[in-house]
Amino acid sequence: MAMKTAPKTWFPTKYTHLYRNKSGTYYARLSLAGKQTWRSLKTSTLSIAKAELDELLKVADHAKEVSQSGQFNHRITGAEAIASRRAQIDNDASLKPNSRKYYHEVIAAFEKQWPAFLTAELRNLSEEDCEHWAGANKNRMSANRFNNALSLLKSLFEIAIKKGARRLNPATGLKRMKVPTKDLSSILPTRQQFAQFFASIRDAGGRFSRACADLVEFLAYTGMRKGEVRWVQWRHCNFDRAEIHIVGDPTDATKNGERRRIPMIQAARELLLRMQQSRQTNHPSAPVLLVHEAQKAMDRAFKQLGMERFTHHDLRHYFATVCIESGVDIPTVSRWLGHKDGGALAMRTYGHLRNEHSLAAASKVSFAP
Repeated sequence: MAMKTAPKTWFPTKYTHLYRNKSGTYYARLSLAGKQTWRSLKTSTLSIAKAELDELLKVADHAKEVSQSGQFNHRITGAEAIASRRAQIDNDASLKPNSRKYYHEVIAAFEKQWPAFLTAELRNLSEEDCEHWAGANKNRMSANRFNNALSLLKSLFEIAIKKGARRLNPATGLKRMKVPTKDLSSILPTRQQFAQFFASIRDAGGRFSRACADLVEFLAYTGMRKGEVRWVQWRHCNFDRAEIHIVGDPTDATKNGERRRIPMIQAARELLLRMQQSRQTNHPSAPVLLVHEAQKAMDRAFKQLGMERFTHHDLRHYFATVCIESGVDIPTVSRWLGHKDGGALAMRTYGHLRNEHSLAAASKVSFAP
């Protein structure tokens, strides 16, 4: 007599730990405290079951983390991990002083945001603790600052893992904030408005009004970074070759560590000649710009003219915009700006300007006899 085969009760899925019962309900099969156990996911829909399983695995991982904490031969507090991270930053020869300073500022801000982190043993912090920090701070800082703080948090747990204080990084699942892009067409005024803007700053009557106007115009006509213009000397301005040599900080050089030469466009040439004529001395090693900050003067001009506010860096955008609208190709503009990506960033930032310029040019094409 043939033996009857027992009806199958559990059906494995393509996902590890996920099974479907003959009733149609999905279950998770987990190993907790060394024993195999079944947990009902209380759904017969695969997509929902997969999501519930993922959440259950996170809880199980944390439980395993805590249960094994006594086996770790090293304990580390948040303050100790931060001290290690600070040492890494200070000893990283590839970092420029300004970058090193910025990373230390991120650490200082993080310590104020999460003071309890300093005394906590990192082996005991959970994913929920990290999510609470992210939720409490995502609207308190810019996207860039939040993303750098998140990178710091993840690096601190990586230090704990390397030192044998924990097994998993509970901050891994936290998402970075999307950095908003500026709508340059709504921020940057017309060229006529810019001319009025420059004149408003120059004619303000302050002690440094003329110097502030020189800085603002120089940024607009060269596309240089604010941190680069302070190091420009008259010997870097070659009127015969119509170019400006950008050397940057004597220690750090430019942002990407490379010197570059940019064309001295006609507007920049005229500005530099006016500046030379107004100075009593133009020694080759003398600085071209007498001030390196003009935001307050700019803000007063915005208010006077009813213009939307923008920053020193937006003058760099203005330079690139005018160049592209004048017919200069984006890779060339990218090199003038000092980008090292072959124009990828400039294409993302200014590509729409090329499209508008192309459409405007196409409208002039005619095949009429």
